[in-house]
Parts: sequence; C-alpha cells; structure tokens
Amino acid sequence: MTEPDARTLPQEHRALPATATALRIAAVAGAAAMPASVVFRDGIWAWLGSGGQPDTTTQLATLTVTGAVATAVLAFGVCLLLTRSAGRGGATRPRRWRSWARRAVNTITVAAFSLVVFSGAYVALVAARHGEPVTLPTPTGPHRIGRATFDWTDNARVDPLAPRPGGARRLSVWLWYPAAPGAKGRPAPYAPGAWGGLHFPGVLGLGESDFAALRTHALQDVPVAEGRFPVVVLEPGLGLAAPQYSTLAENLASHGYLVAGVTPTYSANLTVLDGRAVPATTAGNPPELEAADLHTGRAAEVGDRLVGVWAADARFAAAQVTELGRSGRFAGHVDAAHTAYLGHSFGGAASLEACRTDRHCIGAADLDGTQFGPVVRTGLAAPLMILGSQNSCVTGTCRPATPGGQADRATARTLLSAGTGSASSAQIDGAGHFNFSDYPVYFLAAPLRGLLALGPIDGREGLDVIDARLVAFLDHAAAAGT
Repeated sequence: MTEPDARTLPQEHRALPATATALRIAAVAGAAAMPASVVFRDGIWAWLGSGGQPDTTTQLATLTVTGAVATAVLAFGVCLLLTRSAGRGGATRPRRWRSWARRAVNTITVAAFSLVVFSGAYVALVAARHGEPVTLPTPTGPHRIGRATFDWTDNARVDPLAPRPGGARRLSVWLWYPAAPGAKGRPAPYAPGAWGGLHFPGVLGLGESDFAALRTHALQDVPVAEGRFPVVVLEPGLGLAAPQYSTLAENLASHGYLVAGVTPTYSANLTVLDGRAVPATTAGNPPELEAADLHTGRAAEVGDRLVGVWAADARFAAAQVTELGRSGRFAGHVDAAHTAYLGHSFGGAASLEACRTDRHCIGAADLDGTQFGPVVRTGLAAPLMILGSQNSCVTGTCRPATPGGQADRATARTLLSAGTGSASSAQIDGAGHFNFSDYPVYFLAAPLRGLLALGPIDGREGLDVIDARLVAFLDHAAAAGT
C-alpha cells in the first residue's frame, strides 16, 4: 500500500505554510521583546559589553529596537526551520512530525501572544499610575509652609568641580520656611521648569510618578510667620538634588525651622541655575566613590577632598540665609546663632564636616552616610545624630559582612568616640538607603523600584519615623544651644 498524495489530504493535514507562519510568530515575538528589553536593559547592556547603564533616550531606544529586531529574526529562522523540516518530503514524511511542528508553532504563538497581552496591560496600568496625583506626606508641625528659591554665587571660592576652571562657585538653594497663618499664594510645584529633568529619562519615566502630578504642601513666595527661626542646612545624597527631599524639608519648616536645601553643583546629576539645567562632572561625581571600600586608597582621598567642597557649600548657604534676615521678607526672622546641618548619604558626611567648622552650629544629623574628612578624627562639640538604614554600618552598630562594611563601622566608631558633644546612632528597621528621600512616596513601577535601594518598610511610615527623630533631635539641639 502506498502513502496518499499530500494534495489529497484534508486541509488540517497539509504541510504548514512555513513562511507566513514564521513571519507571524516573528512579529509577535519582536513585539514581546520590546517591554522585556526595557525591564532587563541593564543586564543586556552589560552583556553587550557597553559599560555603565543605558541612561539616555537614544541608548534606550537603540536597545529596545535592536532587541525587538534580533528576537524577531531569531524567531523567524527557528520557526521556518521547524515548519519546513516538518513539511519536507510531503507525504513521505511521517505525519507525527507534521503534528509535532504544528503543536510547537501553536504553543509558541499562544505564549508570545499572551506575553504581548500581559505586557500591554501592564504598560497601560503603569501609564495610568504615572499620571495619578500623589501628595507628599502631611507635615506634622503647626506652621503653614512657604518656599523660595535662590541662585547664589560664592565669589570667595573658585569652583573646583566645574568643567572650565576659574569661575566662582554657584549654587541653587531652595528655602522652606514657616509661613504666615493667613498667607495666600499658589502651590509650589514639586520640580518646576528644568528641574523636571530629575525625572527618569525616556521610556523609564513612565514607571515613575509624573512630577507635575506630585503635590507639595508649600506655597510659593508667601510672607513669613511671626518669630525668629533657627536655620537648618539640608544637603542631598551624591547625584540627587534638594527638591527630592521636600518631605523632610516641609516637615521641619512646619515645626519652625528655616530649611535651606543646597543642590551641590556638578555633583548632582542635575541642578538648575538661571533656569538652565547643569549636569554633573567627573570631578563633582567621581567614580572612585562607587568603590566597595570607601576608606582606603584613592576613594578615601577623593571623598575627603569632595566633602570639604560640600561643607563649604553648606556654610555659604547658612551665611546667605543670615544675610536674608537683614532686610526684605525675612528681616528679623532668621536666628543665625542657631544653625544646624543635616544631610543624606554623602550630604550627611558633609553636614558633619560643616558643623565642625561653624561656631554657630548647634548640631548635625547624618542620614545613612559614611563619614569623611577631619571630623572623623576630631568629632563634634555639638550634638550629633546618625540614622542608618536597616543593614547600614555607618552607625557603628552593624555586624559587617564585607571589608567595606567593616571600614564603615570603624569610621563611625572613631567619629562617635572622638567628640565632646552628645552623640547617638540608630538604624531604622525595614529602611533602605533611598527611604530617606522622596523616592518611597513616588509611584515606582516594579522594575524601577527593584533597581533602587528601598527597604520593605511602608514608604510613608518610614518617612514619619525619620521626620519624628529629626524634629526631636533638632528641638533638643536648639534648646541645648540657648
């Protein structure tokens, strides 16, 4: 008995239309690869040997398109090979090969289609959450809050971090302050104008709250409340900017403090001067400070030098706030004799060093920052507080698992034992390194949240704990300094 001619078989038993089927699957696989290439961009980028991370729109677009095309080509080739192998020889090939090929192709098609549908639904959900209004945590103090912004030039210093040498050091400073009870004004936007560049770039930005949808509790340029208020200089972590600590600043202002948030020019990924975005430089954000051990070799040398620049920034900002108190809106409202410094990460180290050299300093708080500079050896005469994340060694109380952790712990213990002022340190259970900023308040899609050092603690709950500890510390320092 002979095999029947393939042309006499029913339609479902004929050889698959190989090229058309392969093209269909390739298109679906390529579409599915686009969101996948965004989620796994860092790993793909490193595998390609490109170094660093894809952080520009062009790089992200190139990675996404290349990933989609490569996936489509690969899927087309595999499917074409399978279907043609199954159909080669027509009726002389056993039917089970054709059946296996058909099932494989159908399975791949269904899986790819499901991935596309799931990815599309997830992207739609993320896009909707991206634009949802988010209000910063409500300040706990009795005062309403005003906010003013300044661009100040320190003509006494040549900027050592600028790309072109010789210019004076310029800084953007945001000032949060207690506002008059009946003050009326427009709400202060979270990141106005070019400050919007602090947002994640390109496609990644869809996974983060739209800054235009973030609601602050401050009013722009309204009158100051009656009274004289201590000054608090706030410095951000390396790469970050003062606006990204609005939660801490607003809460302190509501409790009667003038909070000067300094964005360190050329160290922040972005600052804004005269309405224009200014990026970081290698001198301002040196790669040496990404080392596993920050207290030996080149990293320690670079950290000690940069912390001196930031400390000078903080003292300059405090002096400028004092000048504001001599005339104009802030006349008579600045208690310059009571100045405190606080900062996050590298800004915490700079705050300690700034306090060491300011005779008006009533206290300094370091939020999860390993310490640098002469203050480590001399300590402080003023009160000192270190708040660390759950697994941080910068408080001097951890059980280090690495040489870098051991160095952080030893540095903190040297600092805490060297000073003559009161000193305390504590770790916040469940907090990660970025829980001290506004990041835990933002909407962050799962892939982005996983890339940031955010702990399992509820974001707002963590900030409530930090706010309460800071207010208690500063109130105690202000009372001790009278």
